[in-house]
Amino acid sequence: MPRRLLDRANSSLERWLPEQRLFMKSDSSTRFVRLRPLTQTAALGAVGMLFVWSVLATSLLFIDRISSGSAREQAAISQAAFEMRLDSLARERDARAREASAAQQRFQTALEQVSQMQTALLSSEERRRELETGINVIQSTLRRTMNERDTARLELADAHGADVQKGLSPEARVHDLDRTMDMLTAVLGRTAAQRDAAARDAEAARLEAEDIALEKRLMEERNDEIFTTLEGAVQISMEPLNKMFKAAGMNPDSILSQVRRGYSGTGGPLLPIAYSSKGALDLSADTDRANEILTRLDEMNMYRIAVDRLPFALPVKQGSFRFTSPYGYRWGRLHAGIDLAGRVGTDIHAPADGTVTDAGWENGYGNVIKIRHEFGITTVYAHLSKIRVKAGQKVSRGELIGDMGNTGRSTGPHLHYEIRVDGSPTNPMTFIKAAKDVF
Repeated sequence: MPRRLLDRANSSLERWLPEQRLFMKSDSSTRFVRLRPLTQTAALGAVGMLFVWSVLATSLLFIDRISSGSAREQAAISQAAFEMRLDSLARERDARAREASAAQQRFQTALEQVSQMQTALLSSEERRRELETGINVIQSTLRRTMNERDTARLELADAHGADVQKGLSPEARVHDLDRTMDMLTAVLGRTAAQRDAAARDAEAARLEAEDIALEKRLMEERNDEIFTTLEGAVQISMEPLNKMFKAAGMNPDSILSQVRRGYSGTGGPLLPIAYSSKGALDLSADTDRANEILTRLDEMNMYRIAVDRLPFALPVKQGSFRFTSPYGYRWGRLHAGIDLAGRVGTDIHAPADGTVTDAGWENGYGNVIKIRHEFGITTVYAHLSKIRVKAGQKVSRGELIGDMGNTGRSTGPHLHYEIRVDGSPTNPMTFIKAAKDVF
């Protein structure tokens, strides 16, 4: 029965694939091999499948290469964007600080002018009061003199006889009184002119003081607007960083304290502003606001330093791996890290600054690298095919440290990645997810 089915199949295929014979001749004999239609069909099918497999494999490798390059470029672009954002905030901080300093200098100059005008106004007022006192004295003297003149005229008739006897004529006495009145009138006119000039000077000083007070008030409003803008920008920038550290289980205050203790001075902490308020208003409120802004900007700089020293980044570029095993218990034992599968030779990068404490072979882990970071954190990279660092070497965030492999107890090429805090394993995804909204 099978033989008849084969013959029938050969007969059906013979019109497209006629039977072929392959002759092999030697010195003593001639032989041939029959290639029946079914045999030819099987051979063509095998060749076709091999060709299709080759095309698919080449396409997959090509697509994987393209996606790996794109992911690497995207990661580089994201990092560059984050650094540009920090640089932009730093430039804006410096510009606002310079603007605040210039505004404060103008404010201080205005206050000094107000103080001078107040002094001049007080002097003018004191002079005016003195002139009024003098005018009052002269007026009283003039009134007294006029009364004496009138009395003298009334007594003139009575004294006529006596004056004749003494040799003093009435006309001479009246002439003396008139000269006295003219002198007093001239002095009174000059004093009144001085009083009017002093009043005009006092009015001009008052108007100028009002203008300076208005300018000072506008400057205060501008200062308040600048401070409010700076406070809002700092608050918006600080919130994601605070959330990132808290989501990673880290105490932001403790992190800042440790960074500040070990600060080596790239840029330097920002110093408080000290304003001079000599003879002017109390500027403690504005000074406190300015110092608070500078303190927050200093904290932002500390955060940037801490980010480089904590493993918030992935050790493998996006697009070149897939998650194959999470952190947690499996088969009754703790899987103390996460597994990231990819091709053998995939680049492994340091997620943060640190020092290599171990780089070699370890049972179970195979080729393994251990890096000690700050704040009591250690990262582990296992099953590597190649180690590119050595113990004691300092590495920076993003630096190439090894290649993905399949060494040790491993069922396929992947990276086993651990994070340990003070020696205790923790879920690496806690750090990775905490930074997703920042990087």
